[in-house]
Amino acid sequence: MSTVDGGPALFIGTDTVYVALVRPSLDPADPGVREAAAEAGVTPEEFAGPGNVWALMLDEDGEGDGFELPGARDIEADDFAEQLQRALVAGEPFTAEAGNFLRLEASPSPTTWQLTAHVTPPEGHDAGPWTLDLGTLPTADLLADLEEFRRTLA
Repeated sequence: MSTVDGGPALFIGTDTVYVALVRPSLDPADPGVREAAAEAGVTPEEFAGPGNVWALMLDEDGEGDGFELPGARDIEADDFAEQLQRALVAGEPFTAEAGNFLRLEASPSPTTWQLTAHVTPPEGHDAGPWTLDLGTLPTADLLADLEEFRRTLA
């Protein structure tokens, strides 16, 4: 778990294959934001916006993609994280869904989980859907990442 441009982010996977639920926050003082705002003919504050647009990012061996999640709210991201926490603690195979764009299938072993992500982009997106094998991930790390993610949303 980490933040992306100051916003909350939940990364699930490895360095080479992952899905990430992110809510970037642009800094109006950032030179790149100021330049982009000038090109768009708006103030940097207008360009940066309120920082409340969620997105789903994914990467598989350097082939990345992503899309915005119009209408997604913090409460829905928190509900998804809570659903994952409960399922991990229960220790049984599970499927967790975040809207109609992300479905995680998980199978446990004593201290790890084998995760597969099914990603469905919104209509009009020129790529996808994707099925990504996120690998075998340690239970303790997943739970810690989920807890930290939920803290950033509080």
